[in-house]
Amino acid sequence: MKNISSVIIAPRITEKGAYLSEKGVYVFDIAKNATKATVAEAIKAIYKVTPRQVRVSAVQSKAVFTRGTNRWGKTNSGKKAYVYLKAGDKIELM
Repeated sequence: MKNISSVIIAPRITEKGAYLSEKGVYVFDIAKNATKATVAEAIKAIYKVTPRQVRVSAVQSKAVFTRGTNRWGKTNSGKKAYVYLKAGDKIELM
């Protein structure tokens, strides 16, 4: 990927993510064409910490019904990355 800032879209703030962040694992939404190596480079450049491990997982789209328009639609699909850090490292998301 050419631009390192386009690899990581946003931190994924969920209950599971909050629980994992206490254990040194952080979850991020990433670009669809991002790889483990590019995610690791982006974390180093943006947050100044070196990841111990990066796991990438696909997020499937879901069918949803909107009550306002009475129509079916789909949520966006994408990818997310679990970034594992050493015991002393932290990422401040808020």
